[in-house]
Amino acid sequence: QVQLVESGGGLVQAGGSLRLSCVASGSIFSINHMGWYRQAPGKQRELVAGITSGGSTNYADFVKGRFTISRDNAKNTVYLQMNTLKPEDTAVYYCNALVALVFGPGNVEVWGQGTPVTVPS
Repeated sequence: QVQLVESGGGLVQAGGSLRLSCVASGSIFSINHMGWYRQAPGKQRELVAGITSGGSTNYADFVKGRFTISRDNAKNTVYLQMNTLKPEDTAVYYCNALVALVFGPGNVEVWGQGTPVTVPS
């Protein structure tokens, strides 16, 4: 089994910054893609940013230039540096990973429990 545990969310004023972290643990052989999603109240979950094991990244248009995704493969950890936060960034942020297990074929998709980010207007 694999678990993802996020941390770093909280309350921050508009224009401020937060850094989210997500650590994967368990029977991990390797982690292919990792990403951050978010879900605001009453809205669908949406992709924020993703990163491959080789370090290639992609971002949603609404965070380009403000958020940066990175990962430490040795620590099975992915980060999301969020700068110039806006009230519309308020959401629960979820970590996602595509994991190859030590035992068993194929990859499994794993989600974290989410960490809330609140940016008051």
